[in-house]
Amino acid sequence: MDGLAANIGAMTIREPSLPPGWYPKNAGAISRFLESWKTRDGTTRDGLAALAPHAGWYYSGATAAAAFASLDGGAETLVILGGHLAAASPAFVAVEDAVRTPLGLMEIDRELRDALCSALTADSRVWLPDTCQDNTVEVLVPMARFFFPRARLAALRLPADSSSYRTGRMLAEAAGALGRKIAVVGSTDLTHYGRNYGFNPRGEGKGALAWVREVNDRRFIEAVLSGDPAAVLNRAEGERSACSAGAALGVLGFVQNQDPRPAPVPELLAYATSAGADGGGVPDSFVGYAAIGWN
Repeated sequence: MDGLAANIGAMTIREPSLPPGWYPKNAGAISRFLESWKTRDGTTRDGLAALAPHAGWYYSGATAAAAFASLDGGAETLVILGGHLAAASPAFVAVEDAVRTPLGLMEIDRELRDALCSALTADSRVWLPDTCQDNTVEVLVPMARFFFPRARLAALRLPADSSSYRTGRMLAEAAGALGRKIAVVGSTDLTHYGRNYGFNPRGEGKGALAWVREVNDRRFIEAVLSGDPAAVLNRAEGERSACSAGAALGVLGFVQNQDPRPAPVPELLAYATSAGADGGGVPDSFVGYAAIGWN
């Protein structure tokens, strides 16, 4: 990011849009939240990609931090794949020059972004500039800036269909052609259960929570760990076990199309739900979160 400050007047900057409460809005609070994750186990990070949740940090921040902490800290560009897009939607791409975070600006890797957009166009895919307020990317950008202070960023949101797997493959090819060392994070929450979400097939209480943890979320996690894109999409959509499945498919497309490196091995790094975050009994509505890493 040398020279970034000198050129700031000519840059287009993506400003934060989420209201207070999603993540800390000052550098000190972010650093206090994340510092212990940098050297939590004293090992060298070498992960190629990860899945991380995208709720507010109060609920899912620790799980997301586990995902970021697993990634290779030497990556030149950190790519965030978001979602909240239905099947057959265009991909949405951050086209600004930089993104503002409480820790400072994070420059966009324009070369990688443009190469990927060119590949999407060549594949007859529609992509649009992302002008929407969306938590799936924004809530993770401060973590990207913290764990990768010298890296650039690329960010796009992908639809919940098989085209997103191809986008992940294109990302691997574009990075390879540029000689760019990248790490990729897919932004995906798990089961949204309860009256707030219109989905409570097991009623309420401890039994419902156990079903989400041990059955519905577990089946999606197992599909991701198996590396089967069709199973990931079918379980996410048919069983309502994941939000923003396109991001997970993009990560699979990326990790399974490494050349010459063989596809890395996935591992469940952390799992949690929002149930119990506020104390007391099981709430009538809650969400599952997982961190999965590919090393």
